[in-house]
Amino acid sequence: MYKAKIRLAYRIVIDNSATFLWDKYVWEDTYKEYLMQQQQFNNTDNPKNTFRELLTENEKATQLHYLVGIAAHSYVLQLKGKLHRVTDVLGNNYFPFINYQLDIINTDITDPSKHKIGITFFSPLLTLIDIVENNYLVSINSEKENNWETLMFPVQARLSICYYQKKSSVENL
Repeated sequence: MYKAKIRLAYRIVIDNSATFLWDKYVWEDTYKEYLMQQQQFNNTDNPKNTFRELLTENEKATQLHYLVGIAAHSYVLQLKGKLHRVTDVLGNNYFPFINYQLDIINTDITDPSKHKIGITFFSPLLTLIDIVENNYLVSINSEKENNWETLMFPVQARLSICYYQKKSSVENL
């Protein structure tokens, strides 16, 4: 018997100290994109250097999360729906994702070293069977009632349940 249908989210933070090549490319391209896109929200007479300053000046600058995120899209497509940084307890299966969201933590048009972004990856709907020894026991097949093929992902920093639906409310799916 399963407990719920869930969606997991895993967040990575990328800044100028990135060691993965993929992260470095994403960092560089999102910074370049920010430099271009921020111009449409920044005041030419009194430009704001940091993203946080720009947000306080112009609330429409929240669109920059999405606009800058476009620069990361081709890199996310390269992952082909599998985030290799999160493996199951056997090390065989990678974290499956169907969507992502980029957010600008902060950046500065005068200092690239302050550019910092977060990318949150969202799993497909999973069946949460249980939490066993600090591991999420899940099945990717969310349609079955029993007899699942399972995966176990360790409970860890930056991995969270972002959607939870109890069994009683999902029986009619």
